Amino acid sequence: MTTDDHGCCAPSHEVMAGAGSAHGAHDDTRAQPGGASAPGGISAPYSAAAHSSGTPAGTPAATPTPRHALAQALIPTQVFSMGDADGAGNPGDGETPVHDVRVEAFSIDATTVTNAAFARFVAATGYRTESERFGYSAVFHLALEAELDDVVGQPPQTPWWLGVRGADWAHPAGALSSIAELAEHPVVQVSWNDALAYCAWAGRRLPTEAEWECSARGGLAGRRYPWGDEWTDGQRCNIWQGRFPSVNTLADGWLATAPVHAFAPNGYGLWQSVGNVWEWCSDWWSEGYYASSSVENPTGPATGAQRSMRGGSYLCHDSYCNRYRNSARASNTPDSAAANVGFRTVALA
Repeated sequence: MTTDDHGCCAPSHEVMAGAGSAHGAHDDTRAQPGGASAPGGISAPYSAAAHSSGTPAGTPAATPTPRHALAQALIPTQVFSMGDADGAGNPGDGETPVHDVRVEAFSIDATTVTNAAFARFVAATGYRTESERFGYSAVFHLALEAELDDVVGQPPQTPWWLGVRGADWAHPAGALSSIAELAEHPVVQVSWNDALAYCAWAGRRLPTEAEWECSARGGLAGRRYPWGDEWTDGQRCNIWQGRFPSVNTLADGWLATAPVHAFAPNGYGLWQSVGNVWEWCSDWWSEGYYASSSVENPTGPATGAQRSMRGGSYLCHDSYCNRYRNSARASNTPDSAAANVGFRTVALA
């Protein structure tokens, strides 16, 4: 599968750029966690000295605020069946064969990383996301908050996606939008590379696909959704209601992202592991990986061109995309971003 084949996943930066006559140039000198700059690099270690507060000697030290303060869900060591157990998967997504894998205990964010959390990272480091450096990113057409002149691309295969100048994590729907009222919504318009930069600063990492699926299942073996196999329309997660891509009835209350604590958590305490936003995983993408996956703590193929994403988003709908399921998979290039893609992190072992 490539994300260009399925409208719930935005096209890659390359495709979006090719759909318009003009687009922002990509500045390849990347601001690093810790304030350093290095061509093409993203994982320079954070330097506390570079961000000293300048507090005079002898001043009582305040209790430090953790860099990454999101609540955690503890996932026990277990063997679980990974993959599509009921035939609901999409051809080409590589959700089969179902296979048993063992994962060691780990701690994962109970929610996706929020705008508030990502803003702390940016304030501490001066990091500029790839959407900012490219100068544009992907926005769903009904959510656009920008001047029409800012639309620089519209792929003919997925015309509901617009390449929008000025769309980035702080302006997720375009230059006229903001996150002022979205502090507890998931951060979006972040690439896999951006998520990795956040992890480097926070002392975290991205989950593997196996860890992600294990935690999303909430301890329910072989179930389609985090809560089981049954669906109650508008009550379980943030997806599309109505006729895609032109009419959303807003039955669940949201056109785009919902707050990270909307709806109910699963059995492990994870909120919105399906719907709302796609979540980056650490694995390289391969459609056929499950046939050769390691049984012990699989980490994905050794190489690839795209990185895996999990969970579906607010644009999923049964009429064309039913990827708001535990086993559903997608992918995109590591430098691509969109208004429905975010991430959550895992504690280092």
